[in-house]
Amino acid sequence: MSNKIGMVSLGCPKNQIDAEIMLSLLQEGGFEITADENEADAVIVNTCGFIADAKQEAIDNILELAELKKQGKLKAIIVTGCLAQRYRDEILTELPEVDAVVGIGDNKDICDIVSKTLGGCTYSLFSNQEDLDLDGDRILTSPNYTAYLRIADGCDNKCTYCAIPMIRGRFRSRKIENVIAEAKNLAENGVKELILIAQDTTRYGKDLYGEYKLPELLDNLQEIEGLKWIRILYTYPDKITDELISSIKRNDKVLHYLDIPMQHASDSVLKRMNRKGDSALLKSVVEKLRKEIPDITIRTTFIVGFPGETEKDFEILAEFVKNTKFNRMGSFAYSQEENTPAAEFDDQIDEDVKQRRLEVIMAEQSLVNDDLAESFIGKTFETIVEGYDKMNKCYFGRTKMDAPDIDGKVFFMSEKEHKAGEILPLKIYDRIDYDLLGEEI
Repeated sequence: MSNKIGMVSLGCPKNQIDAEIMLSLLQEGGFEITADENEADAVIVNTCGFIADAKQEAIDNILELAELKKQGKLKAIIVTGCLAQRYRDEILTELPEVDAVVGIGDNKDICDIVSKTLGGCTYSLFSNQEDLDLDGDRILTSPNYTAYLRIADGCDNKCTYCAIPMIRGRFRSRKIENVIAEAKNLAENGVKELILIAQDTTRYGKDLYGEYKLPELLDNLQEIEGLKWIRILYTYPDKITDELISSIKRNDKVLHYLDIPMQHASDSVLKRMNRKGDSALLKSVVEKLRKEIPDITIRTTFIVGFPGETEKDFEILAEFVKNTKFNRMGSFAYSQEENTPAAEFDDQIDEDVKQRRLEVIMAEQSLVNDDLAESFIGKTFETIVEGYDKMNKCYFGRTKMDAPDIDGKVFFMSEKEHKAGEILPLKIYDRIDYDLLGEEI
C-alpha cells in the first residue's frame, strides 16, 4: 500500500504552482495524494514568508499538524516554501515537531525527502534557490476552468521593504516556447481562463532575450484554441510600454484588466522604497491606460506606515486614491521584515498609527467602490460561472473585472443548469457591498 501525502499550500499563486509541481512529482513517484490531512502519512506545508501575518499562518498550520502527529497517524511534517527558505535553522530548532525543512531549490527532490522522513530521518536540505525548476507537470489545485501560468520567478527590483529577492533569488524568465507549450496543454485539459504571474510580469523575457517579451507572449497565447480569457497580474508601472498596451488592445482574449501594485504616491516615500518612477509616472500610466483602453479595470495595492511616512505623505496617498478612483484597490500596513534595508530605517511608525492610516485609506476606497458598483447597475457583463450556492439557491461567478480570490463576485438565479467554467452574459440589477446581483439575458 502506497503512503498517503497531504499538501497545505499557503500564500501567493506563485507558491501554489510550486506545490502543484511537487504534487505531480509525488504522484509520479508512486505516492497517493490526499486532501484529508487526517488520513495522511506525511503532510507538506508549503509556506509563505513574505510578511508577519503570512509567517504566523504557516506556524499555526504546522502546530495544528503537530497535534495530529501526537495522535499517531501522521508520521512526518515537511516544511517547504518561502518560510523554509528564509528561516531554515530556526524552524527545526523552534518547531521540533517538524521532520524536514526544505529550500525551494530542492523541490525537485520531494519524493526522496518524503521517503526519508517517513523512514524516521530528520534533516534540512538547501541548494541554491535559483535551482528551482520553473517547468514541469502540475496537478492543478485551482478549479479546472482556470489556472495560473508562471512566466518567471525571482526579482531584481530590490524594493527596500521586500524580502523576495533574498528568498526567491534573481529574476529568471521561462523560455517562451515552454510557456506556450504549457498554456496549450492547460487549454487542452479544459482551462478557459489563464492568469499570468511572476514577481514582475512586465519584465518577462528581458534576461533571456534582451528585451521585454510580454507583448509577444500575449500574441502567441491569443492563438491557442480553447482559451477564452487571459489575465495579467503583477505588472510594474515603469514597464507598461506602448507596445504592451497595443498588444492588450489587439488581442481580444487578453482581458482589459491590469494588476499594478503601486505601493505609494508620495515621491519621498517611493524613493525610500526604491521604487522605479515617481507619482507623475503613476498618474501618467493610469491616464494613458484609460485613454487607450477606456474600459480597463486597474487593480493596485498600497503600503501605509512605511518608515518615515509623514502625515503629509499619507495625505498625498489618500488624495491620490480619492482622485484616481481605482477599480480595485487593496492596502496593508508596513511589515518590518528583518534583513531588508527598510527594517533598519529610522522613524519606524507605531502600529496604532499604521492601523489608523489603513482604516482611513480603505474607507476612502470604500466610497469609490460604492460609486463604481452603482454604475454597473443596468449593464451587461460576461461572467464565468464558478459554482452553485446551495444555501442561497443561486449561482455565483466572476466578471472580466474580477480575479479569483481577490476581487468580487456576481450572484444570479437560473432555472437552467450551468456548469462551472461556463461563460455567459449577465445583466446587473443590484449590488451587495463589493458583490453584484445579476440576471440571465
